[in-house]
Amino acid sequence: MNYNKKTVKDVDVKGKKVLLRCDFNVPLAKDGSGVITDDNRIRAALPTIQYLLEQGAAVIACSHLGKPEPNFEKWAKKQAEKGKDASEEKWQKSLKELRMEPVAARLSELLGKPVVLADDVVGPDATAKAAALKPGEIMLLQNTRFEKGETKGDPELAKKMAGLTGTDGVYVSDAFGAVHRAHASTAIVADYLPAVSGFLIQKELEIIGGALAAPKRPLVAILGGSKVSSKIGVINNLLEIADTIIIGGGMAYTFSAAQGGKVGNSLLEEDWKDYANDMVKKAAEKGVKLLLPVDTVVADNFAADANSQVVKAGEIPDGWEGLDIGPETVKLYCDAVKGAGTVIWNGPMGVFEFPAFAKGTEAVAQALSETSAITIIGGGDSAAAVQQLGYADKMTHISTGGGASLEFMEGKELPGVACLLNK
Repeated sequence: MNYNKKTVKDVDVKGKKVLLRCDFNVPLAKDGSGVITDDNRIRAALPTIQYLLEQGAAVIACSHLGKPEPNFEKWAKKQAEKGKDASEEKWQKSLKELRMEPVAARLSELLGKPVVLADDVVGPDATAKAAALKPGEIMLLQNTRFEKGETKGDPELAKKMAGLTGTDGVYVSDAFGAVHRAHASTAIVADYLPAVSGFLIQKELEIIGGALAAPKRPLVAILGGSKVSSKIGVINNLLEIADTIIIGGGMAYTFSAAQGGKVGNSLLEEDWKDYANDMVKKAAEKGVKLLLPVDTVVADNFAADANSQVVKAGEIPDGWEGLDIGPETVKLYCDAVKGAGTVIWNGPMGVFEFPAFAKGTEAVAQALSETSAITIIGGGDSAAAVQQLGYADKMTHISTGGGASLEFMEGKELPGVACLLNK
């Protein structure tokens, strides 16, 4: 995939209306109050927004928020399957809780200027407010997923969204967390407008794309998380370019079982044992170091206050389950990071949400914070762990996309990037 895409700095936006796709899919308080519990995604969009406004553009921002179901019949069917009440009133309430009002209010505070909020996405209110928008002003459309055609990549919806910009508009993509989806607002709209990246996507492409295409070596990839099956493509692709691959988290127990080890009640994907062995063989054939845990911290149940002990990998007693890498493995993995030129990390080493089983993840985060290597955190749980443990400011780059960064590392084409103009 071509990572060398045009950015907002390569187009003239003065006096033009710009449709800006952001990732404002922020976490909200679970009590339905609409309180934003983490505004990092809104803050991440500010450099692009401020640049466009300073250049004299009128900005029409848009984003999805959560997973609203715009079709009542589909929503009612899902509720019925869960044995829940499926009244139209509850459906309307579920949509109301995912409206963009809290995002518009927070964005307005951060920008220090009013943000005009539309009541719809491409309806009469959005159309009228977009037509009235002047250079240097910003508006926010309603949740894009309120439109039935959004997730289907409906060309008609994309055309209407593009139409909000008038006759000479520009599309700017800056929602890296959504570029792996060919939705109307993330990719299809580029069929109707010249499309470039914002600063957020530009940074992701330069740093992750650069690390995959021409890494400073040695390239060390640390892969954790729960399942081998979710990391197949990543492991396969990294075996072609990495010097060392480190396996941790729940997926390590499938590798251990594949080699004849006892894993007790640990997370195990029985159907993926052959695949795990194939990866071990492939690594040996390619001269890639594949490091697996040599010891593990086990617990007598899945709980923060469970009894725990350290055992050798492959020797987990019946009734116990692995919840973290052990101290010998911590040393092995941290030593592997020390001499690295580039480190890509995706997935925690254990159940970091439980303090007693966060030591492996914390040790790896600390090792990355102390290395002179380029350190890239691949979004999702790894990003959350680094933030939670206080090492975020020590990393070269923390990706804003979970699923998108995974597919990027798999070498897959990302529809929301492929649609942008090449330099």
